[in-house]
Amino acid sequence: MALPDNDNEGRHEGPVIRDKRRIDPETGELRTPAEAAAAPAPEEPEAAPAAGEPGSGAGTADAAELAEARERVGELTNDLKRVQAEYANYRKRVDRDRLVVREQALSQVLGELLPILDDVGRAREHGELSGGFKSVGESLESLATKLGLKKYAEKGDEFDPNVHEALTLVESPDVTVPTVIEVFQPGYLIGERVLRPARVVVAEGSGDTAETGGGAPAEPEPGDDAGNGDDT
Repeated sequence: MALPDNDNEGRHEGPVIRDKRRIDPETGELRTPAEAAAAPAPEEPEAAPAAGEPGSGAGTADAAELAEARERVGELTNDLKRVQAEYANYRKRVDRDRLVVREQALSQVLGELLPILDDVGRAREHGELSGGFKSVGESLESLATKLGLKKYAEKGDEFDPNVHEALTLVESPDVTVPTVIEVFQPGYLIGERVLRPARVVVAEGSGDTAETGGGAPAEPEPGDDAGNGDDT
């Protein structure tokens, strides 16, 4: 009688997994304990490689698209910043030009009113600014001041060739710097711009003058025989 080969019987090439589920997943029927023990476990599908793992072509494509999108966002952001800077410069230029045009228009209008303001000033100096003329004159001066017109030049002001026009120059020992001693016609400013220079008389210091008379006679130079009185 041949003996069973114990080396071959009961040997399996791998682990045996039993499906012990009470419900058959294919038929949906209730299994007996013997059928559940004999049924092999279903094979699990292999997990797909995650995106970005080596060997994943989809992950490499996604990374490239993300890099390209970030580069495009950076370009659009720089374009937006450049447009904003250009618009800000444009607004500044427009505002500056608007101020220049306004100042030029005011200068033209107020320049036509200067002779009338001169007449009002002369009438005030001579005591002739009274009645209805006084009210009109003061209203005109107030309006000109409100529009930015500023009158300048008074006696005692230091002479400034940038804003004064010297009609006459006289010497005076009472001043140390060129000084306005009389105003023929006041000047006017609009902001920092001279609309009309003031016409004035300017006094300047006469400086040191040589004293004459009352001084001691000059001593003769060495070797000078003048005034010796010796006849040879």
